[in-house]
Amino acid sequence: MDYAALSSDIKQWGRDLGFQAVGIADTELSAAHDRLAEWLGLGWHGEMDYMARHAQLRARPAELVAGTVRVIACRMDYLVDAPGSIDEELADPARAYVARYARGRDYHKVMRGRLQRLCDRIAAEAGEFGYRVFADSAPVMEVELAARAGIGWRGKHTLLLDREGSWFFLGEIYCNLPLACDSETQNHCGSCERCIEVCPTRAITGPYRLDARRCISYLTIEHKSAIPEELRPLIGNRVYGCDDCQLVCPWNGFARLSTEDDFRVRNGLDRASLVELFGWSEAEFDERLRGSPIRRIGYERWLRNLAVGLGNAPSSDEVRNALKKHKDHSSPLVREHVSWALQRHGVAT
Repeated sequence: MDYAALSSDIKQWGRDLGFQAVGIADTELSAAHDRLAEWLGLGWHGEMDYMARHAQLRARPAELVAGTVRVIACRMDYLVDAPGSIDEELADPARAYVARYARGRDYHKVMRGRLQRLCDRIAAEAGEFGYRVFADSAPVMEVELAARAGIGWRGKHTLLLDREGSWFFLGEIYCNLPLACDSETQNHCGSCERCIEVCPTRAITGPYRLDARRCISYLTIEHKSAIPEELRPLIGNRVYGCDDCQLVCPWNGFARLSTEDDFRVRNGLDRASLVELFGWSEAEFDERLRGSPIRRIGYERWLRNLAVGLGNAPSSDEVRNALKKHKDHSSPLVREHVSWALQRHGVAT
């Protein structure tokens, strides 16, 4: 088998299948493991216990999938509207802001399906081989592997960047084929620190250093308990995720729009108000967000996040009445955040 030729073919097959970039990396991640250990030691992973529990596996792909010698890293763009429209949503405190990646179909399913098709294409050419596909679903160092595979560099906000920005998903194929590896890409952040300066909660403590406990994406998605009171006013109207550090990145000025129908906005999440979403019943939440990545946080945390947004919204009878409907909610978590929001609007609880 001519593995150099196969490596080239795999990249072309990946592009034919709709990936915007494909690269190949080895499995040497010892340096990345040391950085991870330092981050965990600082406690910056917050309630993400799985980060510590599977730390060793993240740095040792062959232990996660026996026989792995190479990782095929793939990128799929997801931006479906011009970034300028995002500024309008954040500037209207009555609207609910949902991170761009979460407005369409669950990317996990889309990526895994596309990665599997690439594996099928490889098998048709090279014969059966050992592999496993991942899309943000296992202890995998996605950014590190993608950087080693040459499809981008780690930005100062810790996300992967390339000359067309960062509005993309990553997926990996762990395989036992000794493919030709790609060279790492040079870092092109230079002296720019816009992502650090814009972070509403100062979660980016310095270049390449992120305290997840303060990150709005973590607080509204991964964090299961009460959101710290001192951070709630800083969250604004962001009810699921945050895009601020990407919005200000100069490289995202060169981003291309995705043509993937699966990533197009569903349920009017690009124009919904906080009051409208807060009025959804649990049954509506489950039905409307079926097939959405948002659904995995559950109705309770959805209401928690919206209560914070409403607490930051301009005072009005509509906002106060919406909050009052949930002030006796069965969940202590929801009640606490609703009470906080009502107090922000001068309503005694």
